[in-house]
Amino acid sequence: MREIVLDTETTGLDPLRGDRIVEIGCVELLNRIPTGSHCHIYINPERDMPEEAFRVHGLSSEFLADKPVFADVVDEFLAFIDEDALVIHNAAFDVGFLNAELKRVGKPEIGNYRVIDTLALARRKNAGGSNSLDALCQRYGIDNSRRTKHGALLDSEILAEVYLELLGGRQASLGLSPLDGRGMRAGEKLAPRPTPLAPRLSAKDIEEHLAFIATFGSEPIWREYLESPDAVAAE
Repeated sequence: MREIVLDTETTGLDPLRGDRIVEIGCVELLNRIPTGSHCHIYINPERDMPEEAFRVHGLSSEFLADKPVFADVVDEFLAFIDEDALVIHNAAFDVGFLNAELKRVGKPEIGNYRVIDTLALARRKNAGGSNSLDALCQRYGIDNSRRTKHGALLDSEILAEVYLELLGGRQASLGLSPLDGRGMRAGEKLAPRPTPLAPRLSAKDIEEHLAFIATFGSEPIWREYLESPDAVAAE
């Protein structure tokens, strides 16, 4: 299961009054585990940067002046999120801005059916307290010391940790890494046994077993292998 944790930074609070997206950050989760794959884009909003917004994220008009406009990065963004679920804190805000930008360039809007709002999850789980991203980090012991200003990619990385805690905790912290076909965990190596095990089957055991399978009505596919007592004893 692939999910995309997403955050945006903007020039203000209302896309219907001319505010625009200036930064998009996304991180990929696969089966609820961060893969390290991400999408991070700065965008020229084609307008000025209000002082109030600059104080929040620190992205100035001068910094964004040479960045691509949304129309130039929309395909990259849509290719990354694909059709997968989007995990967003206070999703109505980000989705409202994204859909305004998508509509402006003639792309299909993001449907609410694919959006997971972590603010709604937090309110159901932690009724009565603050459920801002910073408050949730404090509640779950997540280090957000790097978050001196809002930043879309950093906030997405932090939100991914918060999301996993909201779902009941990170199983990865228990060390339950997936097993491969030999029953080994990632990074483990099969060390040779210092002293080979003694054979468990005697020659008589093997003879009796061959006599037993000879009573079958057809040739068992394993008979050719068992006809070699040395091969069986090696097991």
